[in-house]
Amino acid sequence: MNADGVRRRDLLAYGALGLPLAFAALPLYVHVPRLYAELGLPLATVGAVLLAARIVDALTDPLIGWALDRRPGRRAWVAAALPLLGFGMIGLLAPPDGAGALWLFVLLVLVSLGYSVASIAHNAWGAEVAPTSALRTRFVASREGFALFGVMLAAALPALLAAEGGEVGGLARLAQVFIPLLLVFGLWTLWRAPLPASAAPARRPVLAGLWAALRVPGFSRLLAVFAVNGIAAAIPSATVLFFVADVLGATAFAGAFLVLYFAAAAASLPLWVRISQRVGKLRAWLAGMGLAVVVFGWAATIGQGDLLAYGAICVLSGVALGADLSLPPSLLADLLARDDTQGGGGSHAGACFGWWNFVTKANLALAAGLALPLLAALGYAPGATAPDALAALSVVYAVVPVGLKLLAVALLWCWRHVLESASAPQLPAAARTPCGACET
Repeated sequence: MNADGVRRRDLLAYGALGLPLAFAALPLYVHVPRLYAELGLPLATVGAVLLAARIVDALTDPLIGWALDRRPGRRAWVAAALPLLGFGMIGLLAPPDGAGALWLFVLLVLVSLGYSVASIAHNAWGAEVAPTSALRTRFVASREGFALFGVMLAAALPALLAAEGGEVGGLARLAQVFIPLLLVFGLWTLWRAPLPASAAPARRPVLAGLWAALRVPGFSRLLAVFAVNGIAAAIPSATVLFFVADVLGATAFAGAFLVLYFAAAAASLPLWVRISQRVGKLRAWLAGMGLAVVVFGWAATIGQGDLLAYGAICVLSGVALGADLSLPPSLLADLLARDDTQGGGGSHAGACFGWWNFVTKANLALAAGLALPLLAALGYAPGATAPDALAALSVVYAVVPVGLKLLAVALLWCWRHVLESASAPQLPAAARTPCGACET
């Protein structure tokens, strides 16, 4: 038991489910398009199916959150979703002969449905299980730590498993590895994680329930900051492989750079927990954004062969990612806890995390939709060597995210008096002075 009075085994048991959920998410975005193209589907067809499935996926997340609040048994929802996710991953990554566009669409929707129900219920569970603001940060950090290890595992295994049968065979084996991971870590959470207190069911109709979630004090502003900051983080994710290949000339090291990035993020989570306890979650998140601004400003200045410098950038930006992963969901949990104590007509946690998932997925789509056309408009194409084209790539990869991060910093600082309300007792009174220019 640590200084906050929570048992370490409770933190680990709750966080464990984050590993298979993150493990499942990576192939959906990275490997599935290439897999089905290799199986014979035209690229245009694959792209259209992916777009249609992701639109369905994003639009259903708020509805899933609303349904979770109608029947707020978080463990039961997770237990119902995991078999759908497991069997769906096998069908998606090891399709039968002749699987076509319809198979791809149906399996994507099923996997995304299982993933969304499990992740939204898991997030709401973490927001509701801890009685204090400090403990909520610890539960979120545990979940995100397991998730980062899941991402690293999913990134490393396909190449290792592809020795026989190529990439197609490697992904089929990846699905086989996923099932025991899902069983072990899913059952760990379902059997051993502490349960939140029973929440009153929310009986609001669907539109009223979704609107009520957006009216939780401070939530819409936190969601706006999360969206701007998320697009800033997603643009480098969409362009990093181009940057490593063409600006650095280091394609062979791309995997190592990604491992450095995610490992640094995982290692930084306890640091951000401690910083948030000293200065408050909002100011700790601001510090993480400030670090990202400095680091990506540096990234804009490097060029061919600067591998050591880029390795340091990966580590430092990974540390900044740790703040993005651990602190915003914990701030949301604080807002929800305060809303519950003031009587909000039943839980809003499911609907709020449904909106949260919607914005997360929209960020990924917007980042690719903004960054890639902008690169083309500026004259860059993969494999380019012209100085102007490489400069354009550096601007999109590093400078555009800096601008968006600064906008997120400005919004977060401007709205701090609303967003700090749930954790105000942790902060000195002088630090909670409202921003008069942003009262409205």
